[in-house]
Amino acid sequence: MLLAALDLATFIADLKDHAADVGFHIHDDRHFVETYSMRQAWEVDLHPASACGGPLDVHIALEVDPRVMLAFEDHLLELPEGADPDNDFKLPMVVSWSLPPLPDGPDLLLLATELAGIGGLELPLDVSAIDAYAAVTDAPERRITISARIEVSVSGLFTGQECLGNVLPKAAEISEFLLDRAPAWLGDI
Repeated sequence: MLLAALDLATFIADLKDHAADVGFHIHDDRHFVETYSMRQAWEVDLHPASACGGPLDVHIALEVDPRVMLAFEDHLLELPEGADPDNDFKLPMVVSWSLPPLPDGPDLLLLATELAGIGGLELPLDVSAIDAYAAVTDAPERRITISARIEVSVSGLFTGQECLGNVLPKAAEISEFLLDRAPAWLGDI
């Protein structure tokens, strides 16, 4: 099988090393394989090393669709000797940030605008909030989630040239931005 040369475990290990280099502490990592479809998921839980006690959690997930992998293998078999594979095969990777319920949460539009300036084109962000009511008479608890979806090139993984560039440094910058503002949102100031 040609895809044995596609070493996802090493890619994830390198990703974790790079995350540690830019100031993250790796809390946990998991690898799931669905036995029926052979779909895989690689997950890494981390947080800024400066905030091991919270309140920010970061989660990275890489989803591996076996149909994409098999289509890439078919593509490789059709290539002439020495030709580079097309860059049409992608795997989704999601980076997400979560905070505990925020009693004095930010204006979402303002937060989304500020974060867009940090994430830029390398890390386009989605900002969402959920208001939850424990009981009808209780005040809502607002939870904010920020996520970014990145496409990882399968041919880049195969050739060893996949580089996420500024993704993790941008993620660290976003984390620091959120940590700086979290005390006010949590009512600690």
